[in-house]
Amino acid sequence: MSLLQAVILGIVEGITEFLPVSSTAHLILASAALRLHETEFVKSFIIIIQLGAILSVVVLYWKKFWDWQVLSKLAVAFIPTGLIGITVYKALKTYLLGNMTVVLLSLLIGGVLLVLYERLKRHSEEEVDLAHVTYGRAFLIGLFQSVAIIPGVSRSAATIVGGTLIGVPKRTIVEFSFMLAVPTMLAATGLELFKSHAALSGNFGILGVGFLVSFITAYAAVKSFLNYIKRHDFAAFGWYRIALAVAFYLVFVR
Repeated sequence: MSLLQAVILGIVEGITEFLPVSSTAHLILASAALRLHETEFVKSFIIIIQLGAILSVVVLYWKKFWDWQVLSKLAVAFIPTGLIGITVYKALKTYLLGNMTVVLLSLLIGGVLLVLYERLKRHSEEEVDLAHVTYGRAFLIGLFQSVAIIPGVSRSAATIVGGTLIGVPKRTIVEFSFMLAVPTMLAATGLELFKSHAALSGNFGILGVGFLVSFITAYAAVKSFLNYIKRHDFAAFGWYRIALAVAFYLVFVR
């Protein structure tokens, strides 16, 4: 992987991490478009630079991370993903991460579900403080997030849609989803560094570039996304997912 390719993937990650479009899918598709070979390093790179984007949340919401009630709810919400991640780690990297069929189908089906969801669901405009998300709801949100272990599903889409379905207002679940990404990606990155340290050897410079670029890009993108959802729903993201899946299949796969 070249320095330019690392920068491009870092930008892609930073822009898409908090959108309901699956940053993992975009990284996989971008890697394919850049003609990167599907090596263990590339797979690890895709996982680890996501933490760079996620750390922008720590900067933006650092005061809320000092609230014990919020932290305890995040811990509960993390349990399902943590358990599933540990048990299916090997299968995920071997059979799912980089599997173009899985990625494109997940993008397509997820896009259709987002469009249908927005047509059928009315969002509550009531604002609820993060500390008032119950433990039961937090655990259910974690279950929704665990579905996103499938590349292309979108962690943010799963948690945001799932959260609103169980009665959490949109703005509240968006912020909770952002914060839940922190322990999730810390754990994923830690596991990846432990399991794949040999593949990363000698490539920490490239990895660091992608990590830093994703952080800077995400910091700018997350504020724009928060402003967007104040006035719009997620239907446009659903149509985008559908169009991307179809276009990529026609141009690069067929």
